[in-house]
Amino acid sequence: MVTDNGCRFDIVELLRAATTVFWDFDGVIKDSVDVKSAAYETLFLPYGHKISLRIRQHHEANGGISRFDKIPLYLSWVGESASDAQVREFCNRFSKLVLQAVIDSPWVPGVREFLLDHYAGQYFILVTATPQDEIQQILDTLDIAICFREVHGAPEKKSTAIGDALRRLKCNPQCALMVGDSDTDLMAAKDNSIAFLLRRTSLNGQLQAHYTGPMFGDLTYE
Repeated sequence: MVTDNGCRFDIVELLRAATTVFWDFDGVIKDSVDVKSAAYETLFLPYGHKISLRIRQHHEANGGISRFDKIPLYLSWVGESASDAQVREFCNRFSKLVLQAVIDSPWVPGVREFLLDHYAGQYFILVTATPQDEIQQILDTLDIAICFREVHGAPEKKSTAIGDALRRLKCNPQCALMVGDSDTDLMAAKDNSIAFLLRRTSLNGQLQAHYTGPMFGDLTYE
């Protein structure tokens, strides 16, 4: 196993070696997972502290899953209708809570620099559970949209986006890499037989404990 404990150079070389790199966003490019945890808790706090805390914990244990899947579940937990209109209303409220907060959240150290230094020579694709329009707005505001040849947001599934891109680009899976921080990201990589690089966070300790592949905490490499 390669970690960043004294081996950060190896992590950077692993990234550089891939011709196609699929990147998650929250927890990988921006340290924004906590922002969304707080937003879920705030959104459902009117239903009581106990249920809002349960929802926060569920979100943190199920990173990489879209709000389009989580919010209907959470509405059922609080006895609300999960009609299309209700889900859309809660998704809109959630978006208002998180959009600027995600933009303002800290960068994962070194990742922005790596993207800007290498996007011209590698094929970077963003795959995220954030809705398509929202992630595009975030990337534009952060001035890193140029780094990604393709951007795939919800409702498209990560595994589907990766598989479609590999086929369309005629990319050998051995030449591709997924960088993520959740079980969902790992499964998307496994589904498509590509390598996986785990970004360690305070919320994915369980994944760290059973994952035997490469992982990193930050990407400062100079």
